[in-house]
Amino acid sequence: MTWLRLALANLGLSPLTSAVNIVLMALGTASIVLLLLAGSQLSDTMSRDARGIDVVLGAKGSPVQLVLSAVYHADIPTGNINLQEANTWIDDPRVEFAIPVALGDSYRGFRIVGTEQAYADLYGASLASGEFWKKPLEAVVGSNVAEATGLEVGASFTGAHGLVEGGEGHESHPYRIVGVLESTGTVLDRLILTDVESVWLLHSDDEHDSSEDMDVHSGQLNEGAHESEHESDHDDEHDHDGHTDDEHEGEDETTSHSDHESDEEHGHDLDSAHESEHESDHEHEHGEAGHVEDEQEGKDEHASHSDHEGDEGHEHHLDTDTHDEQEHEADHDHETHGIHSDHESEITAVLIGYSSPLAAMSFPREVNTGSSFQAASPAMEISRILQLVGVGLSGLRAFAWVLILTAALSVFAALYSSLRSRRGDLAMLRCLGATRIELLIALLLEGLLLTIFGIVAGLLVGHGAMELLGAWLESTRGVALTGWVWIPAESLLLISLLAVGVVAAIVPAVQAYRTDVARTLAEG
Repeated sequence: MTWLRLALANLGLSPLTSAVNIVLMALGTASIVLLLLAGSQLSDTMSRDARGIDVVLGAKGSPVQLVLSAVYHADIPTGNINLQEANTWIDDPRVEFAIPVALGDSYRGFRIVGTEQAYADLYGASLASGEFWKKPLEAVVGSNVAEATGLEVGASFTGAHGLVEGGEGHESHPYRIVGVLESTGTVLDRLILTDVESVWLLHSDDEHDSSEDMDVHSGQLNEGAHESEHESDHDDEHDHDGHTDDEHEGEDETTSHSDHESDEEHGHDLDSAHESEHESDHEHEHGEAGHVEDEQEGKDEHASHSDHEGDEGHEHHLDTDTHDEQEHEADHDHETHGIHSDHESEITAVLIGYSSPLAAMSFPREVNTGSSFQAASPAMEISRILQLVGVGLSGLRAFAWVLILTAALSVFAALYSSLRSRRGDLAMLRCLGATRIELLIALLLEGLLLTIFGIVAGLLVGHGAMELLGAWLESTRGVALTGWVWIPAESLLLISLLAVGVVAAIVPAVQAYRTDVARTLAEG
């Protein structure tokens, strides 16, 4: 214990030099620790999130983008695919399971994924409360989503169009939470799961509403044109009323018959406009027009004019009824099917597991060359991503080791300088009974103390920086990293750093061991 106190006292004689050595060692240690933690956790996370998924079937494009969007939910999808066409590959005997994934909406930055319960089973997820969805617009949220948003069983929320926060909301179709998942440590914690039909339903309704608005606008324009035409006919008939009955008695019947034929032709035109959509309405209206024609023969001009107004009102009523019936039939069809035909068979990707390892040699190649889809292997794309990331990490790691070597050289310089200035003190210690080994240990302790202080400071800074960086990445990119872990590579790092400290102190310690007491005292 005496030699330890002596070593600490010697370091205190030059506090600035000691502090610089500690800071250099701490910076190098923290840099390497941060890189080791980030690289290890990213690799583990990517492997864990892709667990059990042998290949991803999706639209043509970048395979890395397809894997990042469909497996890790960290990118924009390459597009949609037709489910009926994909069934050709889903039913392949080389496929053991196929899980559909439909993307397009989000809630407060968390993605809403249309899928099957098998997707949650793939990660071994269990429910913390509630149950899985049983019908569209019911949702199950991951643990991180529930914690960040406060959503719980029975709550409702409105999804927004797009995969980032700030999209247009689907206010008319809110989701209802029916379950909350336990934490799995996978991408599942950051997702909102629902039925595929929920995604189809919301997006088909968007197009249905847009089409209905266009139909209403077109109907208003047609109605305005019909009213203008009837007003013109009414003005012409009003001019005929200005003549006396005696002078135009023969013309009255002709005019009545002509007006009635004009009304009949006008009604027939309206019927023809709706014939393709409502043949039953056309037959009903045509029968009404024929009945009116039989009753109107032989009546005077006043009756003809009244009947003309009646026909106009009746035809307008039929037009209104036809439009109302069209809307009712459209609503009925929507309630019956629930899914628009244009979107019923579109999904984002299919997550596939092979029935045999040999399928990996043929299945992706056949899909990529013989179809409009692409098959991307998560394992292969992970390897590529890590290689690209590894180039940068290797450069940073090399820079960190340069800092450590610089710190080691600084420790060596400090100890060597201290040894030269304290040669007389060391000789006096020899005279007082200290052995050569004890002097050697004293110098090694000083070097090791500088190294240990630097390592401890570096570990604290590295793990603290990793925790802060992980919190930022989780809130902005959905990547969960933490500094509250210890990986095996750090143990090897500690041994390496201690060895560097010993090497830096060994030369001054050996010189202290070889100190000639008599010569040193004579020179002093």
